[in-house]
Amino acid sequence: MKVLILMGSESDKPVMQESQTYLQFFDIESDLIVASAHRNPDKVRELVINAQPQGYGVIIAAAGMAAALPGVVSAYTSLPVLGVPLDGGLPGGIDALYSIVQMPAGLPVGTLAVGKAGARNAAILAARIIALSNKKTAERVEAFKQNGYRI
Repeated sequence: MKVLILMGSESDKPVMQESQTYLQFFDIESDLIVASAHRNPDKVRELVINAQPQGYGVIIAAAGMAAALPGVVSAYTSLPVLGVPLDGGLPGGIDALYSIVQMPAGLPVGTLAVGKAGARNAAILAARIIALSNKKTAERVEAFKQNGYRI
């Protein structure tokens, strides 16, 4: 099972590569793709509706400011969506955090911390979700825990 990582802008890549680094530790394949809910909504839709048939089991969506991407992703899929708020608008990324955490009923987005900590935790949470049905991933998650949550 793979993880699709979407981000709204190329400038988000240094933060979201943290997700890829952690997913690699858990030996989980991932793809990191720029697809803005505002600038290319058709691309977002196509990526998301085709995610499950292409072997993705979890989607991590990162965005700053208005942070529409995670909610849009949730609207198009029944896969777990993990939202990572990014700094860029109000200090500390508080605007993105509020935008992602305040999804309407029926469109859940598991919201993580702002920035790199959130990107790392999104990968760890994705690994825990995948571990429910993958023994190898479960063993790696347990080893991560035993190692003091360090890769």
